[in-house]
Amino acid sequence: MLKIWGRKNSINVQKVMWTVAELGVEAERVDAGMAHGIVGEPWYADVNPNRLVPAIDDDGVVLWESNAIVRYLAAKHATGSLMPPDPAMRAKAEMWMDWQQTALLGFGPLFVGLIRTPPEKRDMAVIRAGQENTEVGLRLLDGHLADRPYMIADHLTVADIPLGCVAYRWYALPIARPELPHLRAWYERLTERPGFAQNVMLPLS
Repeated sequence: MLKIWGRKNSINVQKVMWTVAELGVEAERVDAGMAHGIVGEPWYADVNPNRLVPAIDDDGVVLWESNAIVRYLAAKHATGSLMPPDPAMRAKAEMWMDWQQTALLGFGPLFVGLIRTPPEKRDMAVIRAGQENTEVGLRLLDGHLADRPYMIADHLTVADIPLGCVAYRWYALPIARPELPHLRAWYERLTERPGFAQNVMLPLS
């Protein structure tokens, strides 16, 4: 059985759990990271030498890095649907997955500053910079979504999963947001998916 280490409130774990839900794959998730510990135990270094979550063991296939895990699971179980079979389309999906991790660098400091940092310890300059950086990226994404229902196809693919997790947190944060109608319409489509609602739309913590 697929085993997943990671806590429910991790955005990177949520990517994997949403993917598993879309695939209908049976899996065991073990709370790990932050208050749950485990990642500091000696044996965990053999699972993920970075001592981060998520990590998986799929009948002996041990992987870490959330986007790599999503790609692996989709390719194994859903090539032709969640994972595009055409090499060019697959590359486009992976391009947007990588873009989430490189272009939206401000989102992490924004989230941590507002949700995981006590008000008296917040660096508002860092939070503002994070919000501005994220807005730039999401405006680009809004333009991309102007003439399509999902990121690269007329149905959900792996390209939507990392960005969908960011979108939920963006709309849940206590901030003023610009009106981005195409982004909002795409996000609303995601909220209708049970796997997204159950694994991503959780209280921010």
